[in-house]
Amino acid sequence: QVQLVESGGGLVQAGGSLRLSCAASGRTFSSYAMGWFRQAPGKEREFVAAISWSGGSTYYADSVKGRFTISRENAKNTVYLQMNSLKPEDTAVYYCAASASDSYYSPGRAMHYWGQGTQVTVSS
Repeated sequence: QVQLVESGGGLVQAGGSLRLSCAASGRTFSSYAMGWFRQAPGKEREFVAAISWSGGSTYYADSVKGRFTISRENAKNTVYLQMNSLKPEDTAVYYCAASASDSYYSPGRAMHYWGQGTQVTVSS
């Protein structure tokens, strides 16, 4: 059974940093794109960042560019999201996702596996 398990969420003050991790088990994702999405209360889930199979290509939402960095360790089947200069509007449940068919992320293409999410709360 494939599982994506996020960790690293929590409560942080504005301007602070958090590092999210997503460990995959049940299959290897070293050939596929992985990403992070988030959903704030009362809002739809939105794209945050994604990374290609090798880590050579990364993609970010405009709202997090320059503040968040996505990376991966294929040997550990793990993807990370380093979040710096956090703002109250970054408060959301953050979800890890993985493709089962695409090596590179493309907007609109479905991610096939999802984690349960980890809460990030940024206080002002």
